[in-house]
Amino acid sequence: MHMVKADVKMDIYSHNDHIAGHVREYLGKHGIYAVNVMGAPGAGKTTSLERLMKHLPGKVYVIEGDIESDLDTERLRRQNVPAAQINTFGACHLDAPLVHNAVHAMAFPEPGILFIENVGNLVCPAELTIGENSKLLIVSVTDGSDKPYKYPLAFEKADVVLLNKVDLLPYLDFDEEFFMKGLRHLNKVAPVFKVSGKTGEGYAEAAQWLTRAAASAAGQ
Repeated sequence: MHMVKADVKMDIYSHNDHIAGHVREYLGKHGIYAVNVMGAPGAGKTTSLERLMKHLPGKVYVIEGDIESDLDTERLRRQNVPAAQINTFGACHLDAPLVHNAVHAMAFPEPGILFIENVGNLVCPAELTIGENSKLLIVSVTDGSDKPYKYPLAFEKADVVLLNKVDLLPYLDFDEEFFMKGLRHLNKVAPVFKVSGKTGEGYAEAAQWLTRAAASAAGQ
């Protein structure tokens, strides 16, 4: 029985990875660098995207993943950001087939960066690739400094980390040393940018990293 469950799970991952490869290839042909944006509910994912966009030199596109509603998508469209909505209606993460359908329904008139904001969750989104070039993990200091220890896969898989709401650090018992020790035990290379969605601190540096990563991918 356990073998059957394992085989089914492997088949699901294999099918997903196959489609994710198609997504990445399709976006690459259009000059699009895709970023899988992960984070818990309330970590500041959409606000961070708004902040990052102000510092990115090229075109920005967004796919919003939510269980229900299109509030964030409409919020971005009001700022003239090309944005598409995926509702999972209960599923705790996006998968490659959902993203495949969304990207093929979008127009990419010029090269740029596509942010795919995954469903708010620190567990499931890290398990599946969705055709991204990199994974951006957004963690808020209000989440607590123990999150790398409780949700290791998200931190292990991240290519870049934003530690958000640092303007609140004077009012919280956030142990930054403990947080970084846990993160670096899992991931020794991902850069960590301390940011504030409220003040805009740190996003220029994070945008520079994304710009370099996109340029490097385009040059391959």
